[in-house]
Amino acid sequence: MKIGKETNRHCPKCNKHTVNVISIYKAGKQRGSSLGARTHEKDRKGYGGQKFPELKRTAKTTKKITLRYKCKECSKVVMGRGFRLRKLEIVA
Repeated sequence: MKIGKETNRHCPKCNKHTVNVISIYKAGKQRGSSLGARTHEKDRKGYGGQKFPELKRTAKTTKKITLRYKCKECSKVVMGRGFRLRKLEIVA
């Protein structure tokens, strides 16, 4: 699927319709020292096996893609709702 680089949509900060720049959201690198990662490792450790079943194979053929909309006037960034598709291409 191809979408344009810019779109006109409502900005919650400006409270009006403005031109927004579209980019694909990519999650940052996860920290191994974070509380959630430490707790998960503690749950896996020792006897008793996994807390949750380990994923052996992936069932889904697509991933959810989240779009970031950045207002050109005030630079406010709003995240869009994730939707499933195989490939997203941002064209000029």
